[in-house]
Amino acid sequence: MGKEKMSGNKGEWSELYVFMKLLSQGKVYAADENIQKLENVYYPILKIIREEQKGEKIDYIIEDDEIKIKKQSQEIKTISKREIDEKANDLLEEIKKSKGSFGLDRIEKFVNKMEVTKIKAPSRDTTDICMQIQDIHTNYVQNVGFSIKSEMGHSPTLVNAGKTTNFVYKVDGITKKQAEEINHINTSNKIKDKMRKIREYGGKIIFSKMNHPSFQRNLIMIDSNMPKMLGEMLLYFYNEDIRDCKTLVKILGQRDPLGYEDAIIYEYKFKQFLCSCALGMKPAKPWNGLDEANGGYIIVKADGEILAYHIYNRNLFQKYLFDNTIFEKASTSKHDYMKLYEEDGQLYMKLNLQVRFK
Repeated sequence: MGKEKMSGNKGEWSELYVFMKLLSQGKVYAADENIQKLENVYYPILKIIREEQKGEKIDYIIEDDEIKIKKQSQEIKTISKREIDEKANDLLEEIKKSKGSFGLDRIEKFVNKMEVTKIKAPSRDTTDICMQIQDIHTNYVQNVGFSIKSEMGHSPTLVNAGKTTNFVYKVDGITKKQAEEINHINTSNKIKDKMRKIREYGGKIIFSKMNHPSFQRNLIMIDSNMPKMLGEMLLYFYNEDIRDCKTLVKILGQRDPLGYEDAIIYEYKFKQFLCSCALGMKPAKPWNGLDEANGGYIIVKADGEILAYHIYNRNLFQKYLFDNTIFEKASTSKHDYMKLYEEDGQLYMKLNLQVRFK
């Protein structure tokens, strides 16, 4: 049986590009809050570790002008940095001009020589690349995992929509007949039209609870008021069609639904939420509060430049997330929301949370 051909979209091929380019560079530069390179802040890379097959780790050790490839501590081959860099640049050009899902025979043939058989190394968490890096100030060496986000393809999601990300709301002031009428709205802008009709009938939407206990638990680990805080932001998003996270948090501070009397508190808490999502928290999976991507984020810019937000610089990372994310509407039928329903004589409705990069 033949080996399966490599095929993927721009984002998936970007992960292989990062692997190759960082091997040839031997370091990764840090980014500021505006995704610009900090010329004096970088992390030397000693090696990159891949696990092509479960339990079989391959070390790509950076030494001078060569990459030594070791499997189970045994050196199996050596490839020049220059050759890897040339192929990484070729891959970048192919990614820029390709669309949809695509294969690249020449690149596949080359990376097979490097013992790479998959575009994406298998991962059980948010880590897309594992590296051994050295702190330039302390010389401390550690293995760290980074999540990779590419700006070359479609904007990636930070929180994926699912039934697990539904928030449940009580709906007061609406009759059963009016609820049926609202549920039958099926226009091209049905979400906006349903919300408008509820307002026209004098309906009041009040956050009640989370749809999924695991997501509620995870949010409470970040902050006990996080479910209600996000629930209020979702209402602004669906009622007023405000997508930008920064703007939504500004409105939250102005309206002060939790009575903090200080807008900065809302901003601080929401940044914690974004950071937790970026580094490992998943809605449906019980979270232990630890960062899975314990190195941080690697950003592949549209021109192929690779920059990192190391969790050492968590403030810059949080500002990047805060400035570059939006709420987004997902499929109502697929994720089972935007429909009025009755339980014990009370009308309810679900609203869905999805967060995407701009």
